[in-house]
Amino acid sequence: MPAVLAPARGRRGSLRVADRVFVKVAARAARDALVVACPGLPSPGTPPHVSVSVPGRTATVRVGVELPFPADLAVLARAVRDGVAEQVAALTGTRVVEVTVLVERLLPTTGGE
Repeated sequence: MPAVLAPARGRRGSLRVADRVFVKVAARAARDALVVACPGLPSPGTPPHVSVSVPGRTATVRVGVELPFPADLAVLARAVRDGVAEQVAALTGTRVVEVTVLVERLLPTTGGE
């Protein structure tokens, strides 16, 4: 059986991931990170607001989230940041250079606002 040679590296083509895919991956990663960081709490209110910038082979992500309160907001924001960076890089193959987490609203965990 003859060997099949792969095309030369420059002839393989390229992959372009649409910005909306980065947004969906980052939003899901943020939700998942909060579920892990806040077990037992009701699911967060609105889905995270995500924007991305993908100049070349790197990505910058901005995620707006609603967090439970009282809680350690720094720990929760770090969990979101790390989860988003990890998942975006793993699923898109793009290096994430920055993830900014913006706390848009605090959700009381014990009745009343």
